[in-house]
Amino acid sequence: MDEPLSPTSGRSELWALPRRAVVVVLAVEASAVALVVAGSATPPPGAIGLAVFLTVLSVVHTELATGIERIRRRAAQTAYFDLSSVWTFAAALLLPPMLAAAVIAAVYVHLWQRVWRPAKVPLHRHVYTTATVVLAANAAHAVVQGAGGLPTAAADLGGVAGIALAVLLYVLVNAVLVAVVIVLTSERPGLRDIFGGWDDNAVEIATICMGALAAVALGSTPGLVALVLPPILVLHRAVLVRQLEEVASTDAKTGLLNAAAWQVQGTRIVRRVHRSRGTAAVLILDLDHFKLVNDSYGHLAGDEVLAAVATELRNSVREQDIVGRFGGEEFVVLLPDLAPGPDGNTEMRTIAERLRKRVAELVVPVGTPDGDLSISGLSISVGGAAVPNDGTTLEQVLNAADASLYAAKRDGRNLVRFAGPVEIPGPRSGN
Repeated sequence: MDEPLSPTSGRSELWALPRRAVVVVLAVEASAVALVVAGSATPPPGAIGLAVFLTVLSVVHTELATGIERIRRRAAQTAYFDLSSVWTFAAALLLPPMLAAAVIAAVYVHLWQRVWRPAKVPLHRHVYTTATVVLAANAAHAVVQGAGGLPTAAADLGGVAGIALAVLLYVLVNAVLVAVVIVLTSERPGLRDIFGGWDDNAVEIATICMGALAAVALGSTPGLVALVLPPILVLHRAVLVRQLEEVASTDAKTGLLNAAAWQVQGTRIVRRVHRSRGTAAVLILDLDHFKLVNDSYGHLAGDEVLAAVATELRNSVREQDIVGRFGGEEFVVLLPDLAPGPDGNTEMRTIAERLRKRVAELVVPVGTPDGDLSISGLSISVGGAAVPNDGTTLEQVLNAADASLYAAKRDGRNLVRFAGPVEIPGPRSGN
């Protein structure tokens, strides 16, 4: 289940969050408690034993995967997805809301002790995540009960449809509730920051589907549920490998792709554009007079400026654009899938100018030995080149964009210049 890990919500106390976020968090937690209380009733025979069995399975699962999960949690960049949903979703389908909530609480208390607290995750985040899972489980339970319960035969299409709808609703309720808090505690987050990547969500859905299979097995042949553990542990390791690969391709200071990873993706996209006779562009951006920032405020403040610029660039481009850090104060953006001809040139101009203006408007709060202060008056010079007009390989286009960048520097900085006839006049102020 996903945990809100937005970069600006890393403060340890709930009351340090924005007021709107605090209101949402408390409202969601109160709603979860109210639903559990309202649904309390005498459990059916065997339900308590089943709840205990699911809790034991979850504890065994967590203990076997603790080392992997701690590494994954530390490596997570935005929303973090654990794989405990296999048991919480099974509880949602099999148990009345009060007992399902008890299983969920037990699962997350154990996760807190073994994974989240050692990773120094704020307690209020974990409590909120538990509340969202309780609400998602209630929604899934209501859907399955409305469809007549779990399927009992191959021809029970209503029961199968009920489980499918329960999976969808479980994912949707949890994702929306987590997304709301991330939006309220972050400045202009991207879709990946809010909802996680496609691969993350695919893992979450696969885990919940395994929970559905576990529930069906428990309803008919309980011993078969032990077969869920081996594939879920293999899935843990597969997700860890993918996550570590992602970390290895990321620049530590900015969270952008590093130069090597950007070039791998860029080469692949340029080849695709060339084969399809499409249009793309490369922008190289260099922070003007960045050495003055380091000399005046220190290298730690300089790192905060780089991170702020990186965030601004990532939030100011299109979803499909690839942003990376080339080293030092230099960034690079690949713009695939541009319109052919003049429309593509116009799109290049628009994006490049937008990036230049956004950086010029940045105010970066930093801590220094002399106290907290804000750094403003930043500017970037931008050089660009197009595929295939200025080259058919990534190296050729980078060379052309680099020459354009030096033209922007030579003409006074805080300017955008493109190779060939696509040249943009711009202001010379703020150099």
